[in-house]
Amino acid sequence: MLAAAARTAPVRTVRAGAVDLATRACGDPAGPPVLLVNGAGDTMDWWHDDLVDALAAAGRHVIRYDTRDTGGSTTFPVGPPPYDGDDLLADALGVLDAYGVRAAHVVGMSMGGGLAQRMAVLCPGRTLGITLLSTSPGGPGAPGNTDLPPMSAPLARWFAAPGDGPDWGDRESVTGHLLALERAFAGTIPLDVPLLRATAGRAWDRSPVPAAATNHWRLRCGVPVRGRLGEVAVPALVLHGTADPLVPYGHGEALAAEIPGARLVPLRGMGHQMPPVEVWEVLVPALIRHTSGGR
Repeated sequence: MLAAAARTAPVRTVRAGAVDLATRACGDPAGPPVLLVNGAGDTMDWWHDDLVDALAAAGRHVIRYDTRDTGGSTTFPVGPPPYDGDDLLADALGVLDAYGVRAAHVVGMSMGGGLAQRMAVLCPGRTLGITLLSTSPGGPGAPGNTDLPPMSAPLARWFAAPGDGPDWGDRESVTGHLLALERAFAGTIPLDVPLLRATAGRAWDRSPVPAAATNHWRLRCGVPVRGRLGEVAVPALVLHGTADPLVPYGHGEALAAEIPGARLVPLRGMGHQMPPVEVWEVLVPALIRHTSGGR
């Protein structure tokens, strides 16, 4: 029996270790489970409802959740967080446990793609396959990853430019800030500003402490796994925007080279962003094909 569609799926709060995580699920609970993992600072709202519904219509059981420090999940004081990437991995496993899912297809965006890699290496029995969206085997300019291309020069200048942050208690200020980030991270595909504004507003509405999302930018990664990507034993799909200014396309190429049997699919003109509808003609069939096994 199909669960509610993405827009109407109820929020279910689950306990994962010491934190509460807000989750939503839609699709057929008997179908192949797909866990969507957000990028840094993002709530689950940033996964486009129509994209989620497309996966559900193909028979997938799609689970998404607010990472700790976002949305309706447990938040910590603003600043360097008292947790690291290993704790975020434990949270994802806790979500799967709460839904009775032993192993899932893990689709991770940016930071979430790093988590998917970690799960495949450190907890191989919990993944049926991984999809790495706009992510990296290391990080742009990170120590020990000098072989990977840095962020674009214009984006580096944008980050370096002085300026005040938003008033995190003001909805319009935060929405404007997030739109500025989307513009800075965009590729050559025009932004859907009304959609992005609505999504940013919905995320703010659901976040009791919106500024806590910035904790992710100070996050310690946890045990490094780049040197172990050759151990990944599940199918891997790498989806990467060809115009990504933050994590350039070479990062996707590196992932595909370092993970055995990984398939790289370029998303033409896409930047560092949740996939816009202009790339769904490529993205959706690739995701459906890749997540066909399980249960």
